[in-house]
Amino acid sequence: MEVRIEPFFDPATSTFSYVVNAKGYRECAIVDSVLGFELRALRVSTEAADKIASYIREHDLLVQWHLETHVHADHLSGADYLKQELGGQIGIGSGIVEVQRVFREIFDFGSEFEPNGSDFDHLFECGEKFNVGPLVVTVMHVPGHTPADVAFLFGESVAFVGDTIFMPDVGSARCDFPGGSAENLYKSTRRILKLGEETRLFLCHDYPPDGREPICMTNVRHQRHANIHVRDGINLATFKDMRNRRDQSLSLPGLFFPSIQVNLRAGKLPVQNSRGRRFMQFPIDSI
Repeated sequence: MEVRIEPFFDPATSTFSYVVNAKGYRECAIVDSVLGFELRALRVSTEAADKIASYIREHDLLVQWHLETHVHADHLSGADYLKQELGGQIGIGSGIVEVQRVFREIFDFGSEFEPNGSDFDHLFECGEKFNVGPLVVTVMHVPGHTPADVAFLFGESVAFVGDTIFMPDVGSARCDFPGGSAENLYKSTRRILKLGEETRLFLCHDYPPDGREPICMTNVRHQRHANIHVRDGINLATFKDMRNRRDQSLSLPGLFFPSIQVNLRAGKLPVQNSRGRRFMQFPIDSI
């Protein structure tokens, strides 16, 4: 059965989002949607999410799932906004509970925030299967970038891998966020690269070197032969040394603090106070 995939690129955050359905069927999933946020102006924008909503309506699709590969630290999730606009359930890996526990302490959320994943409609377990229309989707737990990362394997030929792996000339994701692990990331990439060689891998981000345009898709064969960080022949010790040294040189993403606070809650913005205003926190000396 043919899987139809429509990518959407947000240049402000270098993020790819996707609408996925079986050709000839209305049921679809939205993967890793984006809600815009201008840090200097402290304003939310729905422009990126509205493009997805327009596509859904234009093609008369029925949203079953808003799928999150992980708690993104570089953009706000559009899942809650799109759920309100289009319906559907928001799903993420069950490891979200561990991530919520860590950041509850960092942000000092207090008793009003329960780290139980209840803001999401469904928490996926590793190996769990579910349907998008007639398509069978398998959940793969691929920790390393964060403890909660998952990949979604549609049938046997298409996988949405989030930040676990990038284009071959970019390599792999950082592992220095709370709960991250270079060893776990290496093992997760090897798990993905054991899929069939022609399996198409759809990425959450691309940060292309000068001279090429952003690309959303690669395949297992190309990754195994050419990925600068995890191609065949690179062992765990070499990868860990490279990844740990590289991560020490990286600064936090520009939208780290607003993204985490919103995405821990399935894309829900902070609750308005009595004056109709919303506030976010920026902890000092806590990361």
